[in-house]
Amino acid sequence: MSKNKLKIFELLKAVRQEKPLVHHLTNWVTIYDCANVVKVFGASPIMAHAQEEVAQMSAISSALVLNIGTLTVDLVKAMKIAAKTANRKGIPVVLDCCGVGATELRDKSCFELLDDCRIDIIKGNSSEIARIAGEKVRTKGVDSSQVEVNLQRLAERLAKERNCTVVITGKEDVISDGRRIFLVKNGDPMMGHIVGTGCMAASVIGTFAAVEKDLCMAASAGLVCFEVAAELAKKKAKGPGTFKEQLFDCIYKLDEKTIAKMQKVYCVE
Repeated sequence: MSKNKLKIFELLKAVRQEKPLVHHLTNWVTIYDCANVVKVFGASPIMAHAQEEVAQMSAISSALVLNIGTLTVDLVKAMKIAAKTANRKGIPVVLDCCGVGATELRDKSCFELLDDCRIDIIKGNSSEIARIAGEKVRTKGVDSSQVEVNLQRLAERLAKERNCTVVITGKEDVISDGRRIFLVKNGDPMMGHIVGTGCMAASVIGTFAAVEKDLCMAASAGLVCFEVAAELAKKKAKGPGTFKEQLFDCIYKLDEKTIAKMQKVYCVE
């Protein structure tokens, strides 16, 4: 395993300069935080869910983020319309498999999206991704449960099967496009003490994918920036509430020197 010098700051700079529009059909619990994290990175979020307008919104966007955290049958229909428009335009589609493995509706909806649309990046925690890959696991709500499999090989296999990039978030993030595997070891346990960091991670991935066609690199760079900011925020925070405030501030202030010094991303050889 070798330390890999991805063009992390270059991609952050591209986000700030290009200010891509990132369309979301996302989790109502975390929608405000997802919009904020995209904005503080320098991009432009749009949260449009109505079936009557999602196609038009996707048509003017640079990336689409889908999150089934608070799904309904009608919302899934809207997601399909948006995703198929994104597919025709050729912009990346990120699917956050939030809570997959917890209920039949979540499983059914997620597989419908994967089978009916082109999903470019599948993102989830270890148990969610294991469920998508066909493993027998049970998700505890939206939290990860214990998965007794090699997550690197799981991500690699699913990426090959679905011809996409797979992101498994956790203490150590695993990112694979079926050919390469990257590990991101940044972040802080405080991220697990507030609601929404997983959903925000999907939005960050979508933001970086909007400016970089190498989706494995985009996802890795986005997570490094997000999690380096979390480490900085923890140093200034008094608890979960102030951590969240500091997280947005630290993202906004990220610079090349800080990223180069703190980034912990590795390529598995």
